[in-house]
Amino acid sequence: METINVKYLRKFNLVMGTIHFVQAVIMLFLGITFIQQITEFDFTPQIFIHYLSYNPALNDGAGGLEFARRALFDLPFGVMVSLFLFISAAAHMLIAVPKKFNAIYNRDLEKGINKFRWFEYALSSSIMIVLIAVLFGVYDIGSLVLIFVVNATMNLFGLVMEQLNAGKEKSGVDWGPFIWGTIAGLAPWVVIVIYMAGSGNLDMVPWFVWAIVVTYFIAFNTFPINMILQYKGIGKWADYLYGERVYIILSLVAKTILAWLVFFGALQP
Repeated sequence: METINVKYLRKFNLVMGTIHFVQAVIMLFLGITFIQQITEFDFTPQIFIHYLSYNPALNDGAGGLEFARRALFDLPFGVMVSLFLFISAAAHMLIAVPKKFNAIYNRDLEKGINKFRWFEYALSSSIMIVLIAVLFGVYDIGSLVLIFVVNATMNLFGLVMEQLNAGKEKSGVDWGPFIWGTIAGLAPWVVIVIYMAGSGNLDMVPWFVWAIVVTYFIAFNTFPINMILQYKGIGKWADYLYGERVYIILSLVAKTILAWLVFFGALQP
């Protein structure tokens, strides 16, 4: 295998960015035209705002507050899934093509930091967890905003983890951001599980829903494992650049499988 250095990683990012981009274009085309034409089905769930409204007819005319909701917009689901991949492609290209950003990327790698990775994860993975939540029936705008922000916070804890421990010996690593990020990352799934179990008929949950849940947990739990191996300095992970390469591979594999599962899951009757 070619030696892992900044030149290697630049080419590697170019290749991975291209693969993400090609998939995103294909998915966007399918989401906008082809799939809808052959299936006559367009999954665009309505997103609502929920609130309390005063109803003068309640309580025998005495009036009172009641639960109400109003539709805000239709979510273009297929397009949003492709956006997940477009963001990943853009992030890879951003650190590989412009010399200014590539220089920042290389300089940070020497310190054991990759700011671009965590900002991209904060955006792309938060979009994906929102889309997964929608598949489970979370249509409330307030809940979706909170899910997005909490998931983004989880990823930004990853950045803080790297910044806090840059240049430290393995024995002196501060695991605080890792722990708090893990707690934040579990929060959206608490909401999703509540919605999932709300019907009381788990045996009626479609196969693709279980596939998404299993894929997400297996694939995205490999990211913290990679971080642990880096900071423990185990084997090849003693070299930060090796762990960086693993992050890039995990990103492609996990996002590809999950994006297509979510995309085709949305096309089920």
